[in-house]
This record gives sequence, structure tokens and C-alpha cells, in this order.
Amino acid sequence: MEQISKKLMNWASILEDNTREQAVTAATMPFIHPHLALMPDAHLGMGATVGSVIPTLGAIMPAAVGVDIGCGMIAVRTSYDVADLPSERKPLREAIERAIPLSAGAANRGVTREHTRARLEVLRAEAEEAGFDPASYASRWELQLGTLGSGNHFIEVTVDETGRVWLFLHSGSRGVGNKIAQAHIAIARDLCEKWWIDLPHRDLAYLVEGTPEFWAYVRQMRWAQHYALLNREEMMDRVVACFAAWLGLSDAGEVQRVEEINCHHNYTEQERHFGKDVWLSRKGAINAEPGRPGLIPGSMGTASYVVAGRGNPLALNSAPHGAGREYSRTKARQTFSREQLREAMVGIEYRDTDAFIDEIPAAYKDIDRVMADAADLVEVRHTLRQIVNVKGD
Repeated sequence: MEQISKKLMNWASILEDNTREQAVTAATMPFIHPHLALMPDAHLGMGATVGSVIPTLGAIMPAAVGVDIGCGMIAVRTSYDVADLPSERKPLREAIERAIPLSAGAANRGVTREHTRARLEVLRAEAEEAGFDPASYASRWELQLGTLGSGNHFIEVTVDETGRVWLFLHSGSRGVGNKIAQAHIAIARDLCEKWWIDLPHRDLAYLVEGTPEFWAYVRQMRWAQHYALLNREEMMDRVVACFAAWLGLSDAGEVQRVEEINCHHNYTEQERHFGKDVWLSRKGAINAEPGRPGLIPGSMGTASYVVAGRGNPLALNSAPHGAGREYSRTKARQTFSREQLREAMVGIEYRDTDAFIDEIPAAYKDIDRVMADAADLVEVRHTLRQIVNVKGD
């Protein structure tokens, strides 16, 4: 751990100058208590650094939560060993790609599954209680429940160090969460301008606790967080069904879920740190309270980790959310080739396309280095290696 200033603690041994400068700027905001914590995977973000943990008193910066509210991971440990699996993995990948709509604008053609309908009813009721209509942000929000999205979102079949098979996926609150975030970021900017607040960066605009705008954001953000969690549950149900059919089982219920972990890494919660109740925004970080299970993915061709929190108080009970980008998407496309992606994905069943060049493992920080930096934040319980990867264009 490196103490950059009284208001900024850093766990990243690899930290670009612009990322450091961005974090230093965010740490100057007057309501930070006691300090901002940079995780080992920290990299440049919008306003606030991705991979930062930001405790605030009496205010929230919507851009410090991020635009994919509630983004996170879900993993299911099955009772199957890798030796139990069919040797041909392409049919499973293709089945998952048919069962779960992929890409940024993907939507279900129709909502017919019992669990999907039940989850939608929960979300409709919660939105009504929160006093807003999600359709005012995204007209197709209901049809996007159970869809993956693009970028670094993925679905994987993985194997741990004992040969046990895990099902693993990464996604968030889709279009509706993005629109909710963008709307409240704009509201915060307008209010700061109206109140003549001089900001070090416009994306650090904030909402003041006690105002109608603050509580509207909190209610809608919490709704989007739950949407993201249920979205992952819905997709995992479909992945389990595909996995069961691939094994020749008659029903998805025959796949025993020995363990299941579902955790956010873009969200805000009220927590107590250093003697005060704060709004803790984890933008690209997971809760790592003592013993708490968590998930830290690598890139599409490297290891992912199942961890337990160590409860490090200086890190505000937090840990990294993944490898963190080292190359922007544009730079990655300019630097790497499809052939290099193929070499990185040897032994992993994936869709071979130019669309994934910007997701090549070399575009990300070394996940082993990230985990070494996080040694005092989490304990590694399992190391997962991919055998099947599914991504959206």
C-alpha cells in the first residue's frame, strides 16, 4: 500500500500518471472521509478512476458510481468435474449464444419464462415504490432483463484448481441503468452550475444529501442495482439450463448449485468507516469485509478468482474487481491482431471474430500482478481457468 496523500491510499503497483492525477483530483473533494482508496486494477475512468473506493459525507457523485450501475459478477460452483464433460464444447457455446441475447442493444424477443416474469414483477413493484417509471429512461428495459451486453461482459465455463466446474458471468443493469446514471450525472452538473460550485472536473459534480434530487438518485440507483443482480440471476438460470442439456440431463434442476456468489462492483451503499456513516461508492471494486465471498475476473483468456475478504480498514473493506485495462479499446485494436487473440485463446472455446480484438488479454493488466497487490485485501479461495467463453459484439 502506498500513501499518496492524507486523502489517497493506493494498492496499485502499476499506476499510469493520468490515472494517479485523476484520483488525486477526486480525493480533493471536501466531503471525502477519511480518504479515497485506489485498488490494484485502477485505471482512467469518467470523472472518477475505475478501481476506486470513494467514501463521502452528505453527498454522492453519480459519475463516481459509474454508468453501469450494479455491474458485477455471478458464479455457480457445480458438482461436476471437468472429466465429466463432453469433449466437444462448441455446442455448449452456441447454445448459450442462442439462449442469451448478446451485444449492446440486445433484447429478448419475448418474455415467457416463469422466473423472468416473476423477476419483472418484482422490479415493476420496486419502481412504483421508488416513484418512477423505468420506461421513461429505456422503453425496452423489460426486454433487456436476461441479456448480456458487450465490451468486457462475458459468460464462461471455468474449472478450478481441483477440476471442479464453475459457471461464471459478468454483466450489469443494461440500458436502463446507463440512462438512469447519465440523467443524474447531468442533474448534478446543472445543480453545481446553478449553485456556483467550482469543480476541479465537471464529472465530479455531486448531489447534496437531503435534497429531492439526491434521494431521487438514491432510490433509482438502488433499483438499478437490484435490476443488475436479477439480470445476472436470470442469465445464470439460462446458462445452467444450457449446461444441463449439453450433459444430456432432462432438467436444469439436476445441476446441483453447490455454491453461488452474486456481487456488485459498481454501486453505492451506506457503510460505517473510521467512526462515521458514509456513502461508499465502489467504482470497479468489490466489498471485501472479513470472510465475505467475492469474485475477481481476469480477461477472456486468463484466470479468474473466487476470494474471501480480509476486511482491510485502510482499503475501506474493499478489493479489486478485475484486471483493469492497460490499453484503451482504440489502442488495443491498433496494437493487436486477430492472430494474437487466437494464440491467447488456445484451449478455450470462443467465437473467433475481429470484434474481440480489443478484449485480448494483453489489453489488460496482468491479473497475477493485480492479485499479488491485493494480498492484504482478499484471500484466494479458488483459481478458475476458462474452457468456454461467450461475449457480445
